[in-house]
Parts: sequence; structure tokens; C-alpha cells
Amino acid sequence: MASTTPTGGILADDMRDKREDLLKLLEKAYWMEIETVMSYIANSTNPDGVRAQEIIESLKTDIQEELGHATQFATRIKELYGTVPGSMAFKPEQDYLQPPEQQTDITHVIKGVIEAETGAISHYNEVIEFCADVDPVTEDMVIAILRDEEGHKRLFEGFLREYEAEGRD
Repeated sequence: MASTTPTGGILADDMRDKREDLLKLLEKAYWMEIETVMSYIANSTNPDGVRAQEIIESLKTDIQEELGHATQFATRIKELYGTVPGSMAFKPEQDYLQPPEQQTDITHVIKGVIEAETGAISHYNEVIEFCADVDPVTEDMVIAILRDEEGHKRLFEGFLREYEAEGRD
């Protein structure tokens, strides 16, 4: 009789503990992306001013990419025999991405995005390190997502340098 349980890799029975640890890392990544989407929606809607338009447009593009990342994490959680958590499990952490008091404070938004991307980069490097020699599929997926996050961070660092050069910090 054929077995439906894989005999090797991260899905194998003897990898259950590693898989559970990986699922925790992936759930954190999932929530980071979901929270970022919520904050990017707010921060792409609230700002005022002519100079804000480039930031708004960039965030609107990033929303779709971050949502795609969340979907990838959710799919991988399911593939690893996990359950994608529902909204009642959500606990916000990104206080730095809250909308500024002044809707013209674009520097606050830029700095918040940089901090969010820095946190994602740090966590995704941790996931990649965990996956080395354990789960090449998740490792490859997270490497691709990491590339996107590094690009977002680099773009917003450029925005910040421009604002600081103009004395808008």
C-alpha cells in the first residue's frame, strides 16, 4: 500500500518539530506583510501636498506586492500542514508606520516604510538561515521576497536622502 506521507524533506514525519518552528516563522512573516498592507493603505491615502504624490504612488504599488507576499506565506503555511491564522490572531506591532499627526509630514511616512522594510529584511534573513539544509522550497520563496523588500528599502532611502537634502527632515 502506498504511503501519502513524504519520506524525506520538511514534510516528513521526523521533521515535524522543525516544520512547527518554521510555521511560527512563516506566520510572523505573514502578519508582518498583512500589517504592512494596512499601514501602506493608510499612508497612501492620508498624505497631502504636491510632494506627497510620488510617495503615495510608490506605496500604492507596494501594497499589491506586499499583499502578494502575504499570499505566498499563507500558501506555504498551508503546504506545510499549517493553518493560516484568522484576524483574531492578529496583534499589531508596527507603531512606526502609524499615520503622522500632520498629513504633510511625508518624512514620517518615509522613515516608517524604511523601518518596516528593515524589519522584514531582518526576519526574512532569519527564515532563510533556518531553511538552509532543511527546506529549499521555502528558502527559495523567501529569497525572492527578500529581494523585493531590499528594493523597497533602497527606494525609500533615496526618497529620504532627497527630503533631507532639501531640509525637510
